[in-house]
Amino acid sequence: MCTLEKRGDLFFLTLTGDDEHRLSLTLIDSLLSALCQAKSEATRGSVLVTTAHGKFFSNGFDLGWAQAAGSASAARARLSQMVAAFKPVVAALLSLPMPTVAAVQGHAAAAGFLLALSHDYFLMRRDRGVLYMSEVDLGLPFPDYFTAAFLAKIGSVSSRRDVMLRGMKLKGDEAVKLGIVESAHDSAESTVEAAVRLGEQLAKRKWNGDVYAEIRKSLYPELCGVVGAAVATPKAKL
Repeated sequence: MCTLEKRGDLFFLTLTGDDEHRLSLTLIDSLLSALCQAKSEATRGSVLVTTAHGKFFSNGFDLGWAQAAGSASAARARLSQMVAAFKPVVAALLSLPMPTVAAVQGHAAAAGFLLALSHDYFLMRRDRGVLYMSEVDLGLPFPDYFTAAFLAKIGSVSSRRDVMLRGMKLKGDEAVKLGIVESAHDSAESTVEAAVRLGEQLAKRKWNGDVYAEIRKSLYPELCGVVGAAVATPKAKL
């Protein structure tokens, strides 16, 4: 599952255990609860750092659970449940009143890739782990909000093509060159350490979280429209 811990100005959202961190309905609900808690406890200077234990950051939706339904139609129905349940997690990250940093210490595939990409900053381990959108290889279409997120977050048309239409597996340095990842680091520990340093730098700015969230949402209006994260005009707080 996941845990949320606050240390000073930083919230640490951690996917726990040594499995693949498949985004089951239970894990999705746990993530959403943690993000709601972080939002409710946010103050000026708060920052969220998300990471995971083990070899995987997240290997996407729990396809095993979907396939265990038996028939193809039942499997599709279960997959649709996970797709619908995960959309509010993306919306919550876009609406969170604080900067967000993903410290990706291992493999991030499909919805796991999107989970990391939904943060403001995306740091990755270079010595192990890949980013991979597996849908084209699995014969699955992209949900509308997946496509909207990749359009919003990856500026290069050729990079989006390679990720979404070729199913390219990207290591840390490659992802940096393509402008997907902020920086790549030599180990899981150094990736998290770099995320903490960045988080501490951002926390010092003591930004108004509500204003920060609205500016973020204004950067990605189409994505916010698809996931239901409405852009509002907050009142200034002195």
